[in-house]
Amino acid sequence: MIVIAVITVLLAFAFTFTNGFQDASSIAATFIASRSASPKSGIIFVAGISLLGAILGGSAVAFTISGLLTLPSDNQTVLVLLVGLLTATMWNLITWKFGLPSSSTHSLIGGLIGAGIAAAGISGIFWGLDELVNPPYEITGLVKILVFFVISILIGFVGSFLMHKSTNFLLRNAKRTANKTIVFFNWCAAAVMAFSNGANDSQKQLGIIALALFAAGLSTGADVPLWARVTCAILLAIGTMSGGWRIMNTLGRRIFKIEPIHSFDSQFLSSSSLAISTFAGAPVSSTQVITMSVIGVGAAENPRKVKWSVGTHILVAMIVTIPVSMVLAATLYLIISPLIGR
Repeated sequence: MIVIAVITVLLAFAFTFTNGFQDASSIAATFIASRSASPKSGIIFVAGISLLGAILGGSAVAFTISGLLTLPSDNQTVLVLLVGLLTATMWNLITWKFGLPSSSTHSLIGGLIGAGIAAAGISGIFWGLDELVNPPYEITGLVKILVFFVISILIGFVGSFLMHKSTNFLLRNAKRTANKTIVFFNWCAAAVMAFSNGANDSQKQLGIIALALFAAGLSTGADVPLWARVTCAILLAIGTMSGGWRIMNTLGRRIFKIEPIHSFDSQFLSSSSLAISTFAGAPVSSTQVITMSVIGVGAAENPRKVKWSVGTHILVAMIVTIPVSMVLAATLYLIISPLIGR
């Protein structure tokens, strides 16, 4: 089991890298597309702030992820973590290949759920339904993740739509030179967004690493080791700089033409949503939040200029991510488990 735990940790690091060019690169999309920053300076800035967020962002989300599984044996736990990560990494690479800003968060959640059910049935997952309907009526477990999934969509689309209508009204008589001030605030919003994303995204892998080490007897508690946090932070930053251009092109250019004010409105709402979710310990998708905010801003600006077909493809990818990941992970678990005698 120790060997499998070590492989799981290494795969978690690999997933963090793919997470960088899948989720984290979405942060820089509007920032760069609006010409608020050059591609080089924008991506380096976002990567650096994401690194700080991963190191300093706490562990609330990590505890939510590590508490999602309720498997009867440590052997099953480690194998489910391995299969969940393998599934999510595969999904990241597939969607990146086609330039679709899909959610690595949801692929990971779907992978863990599918493998957990394959391992121990529905009892292998902490659903959180009893806690929801019985005192003290807590939102926890998978219910918590799904609730924030819906909230993030609403905040992303509705919030950015309303905000852009408001900023359009407030700036209706502004001169073109106002763009200089907006660009400055874009840098500020991008910093908050990158920090929140680094804090939220890295903790998903950190929760898995902590649980894998504990289940394998390599640690005495479920705390996140500092070496794992630093490694994930570095890999997230490297992934952001190395492979996210396809995703950035889809979000930044293919939905509608983005100006600095569009970028600011999108990033302000997105960073607020991510910061709240991170504080609440909810693993949400930065890609999903940003995508919905871009569509919301575009709809507020001029619905006829939005390429709704691109948005539809993105939404379909989001919706199918969890169920497809569940099926894929369950299949992989049923194939791999007999081979290693678990």
